[in-house]
Amino acid sequence: MVAFAQPALAETSGAGSALSEAFARTAPLYERIRRVVPPADWAFFAEDAEAILRLKRERNAVILAHNYQTPEIFHCVADIVGDSLALAREAMRVDADVIVLAGVYFMAETAKLLNPGKTVLIPDAGAGCSLADSITAEDVRLMRQAHPGLPVIAYVNTSAAVKAEVDVCCTSGNAARIVKSFGVPKVIMLPDQYLAKNVAAETGIEIISWAGQCEVHERFTAEDVRELRAANPGVTVLVHPECPPEVVAEADFAGSTAAMADYVGQKRPPRVVLLTECSMSDNVAVHYPDIDFVRPCNLCPHMKKITLSNIRKALEGNLHEVTIEASVAERARASVERMLAL
Repeated sequence: MVAFAQPALAETSGAGSALSEAFARTAPLYERIRRVVPPADWAFFAEDAEAILRLKRERNAVILAHNYQTPEIFHCVADIVGDSLALAREAMRVDADVIVLAGVYFMAETAKLLNPGKTVLIPDAGAGCSLADSITAEDVRLMRQAHPGLPVIAYVNTSAAVKAEVDVCCTSGNAARIVKSFGVPKVIMLPDQYLAKNVAAETGIEIISWAGQCEVHERFTAEDVRELRAANPGVTVLVHPECPPEVVAEADFAGSTAAMADYVGQKRPPRVVLLTECSMSDNVAVHYPDIDFVRPCNLCPHMKKITLSNIRKALEGNLHEVTIEASVAERARASVERMLAL
């Protein structure tokens, strides 16, 4: 992997001089990600990163960042990083007045559910999710009517309103365990149809699913995996369980983003591909310079709405505070807390 040298920034202009000075002051931060972020990019990130660190101190704020955030966020300004399950768990332990969720809106809602007395900000309120957008609370109520008595499990990639209508939540990392915890032969699990199919195959439990899918993972195909293997002999293929079942069948390992990162760290495959969102490989690659990361990926347009610039603006102006109606929050919180207790 290529290592970049520090750029020679123009000292003749005020802007160039300021960028150069900010680069110098934040050199230790840049060192963390220099293998995956060009120095010319960091030159323009540096001022925002420096300001964010200052604002966190002034406001007693923390930043929670999902694994799909870009390296300059994930490795340089975030305080807690991980997959949806890790962020949900750690949100409960945060000792801060302000939480900034560098992720998508349903994650910010979850952080608010678990921290009702704290200010929760999301840098861009339009950072949504195709799964969360695919189902409504009314849809859940209709599914209950059509299948009375069945347990209803909601993937955390859902709105607070949907979480309020179900028995328990799950993540890709604990979905199989949650499904099995009911001890029944059939459950409802929504909204990701591919996660539901993959969990059904793993557990042998019949799952009635919703026709939702992740716009990042649904685009991977079994043929993609076969082409990757042909072009990269010996490559280890890791996939997310939001991928279609035929993709999972072609892979060496399927698991949550946290499970993928753990696999790389424990198995240390010489060459690996992570079939998931693009920033995931960059964030894991920072820790393993000896591993060759093959990088076909799909961008999440929603995750990429979060930037250093709008994190800084959110902290400066207390922008995009997340609020949830009390009657919804109480029931949604119970569904998330049941998941965390299992």
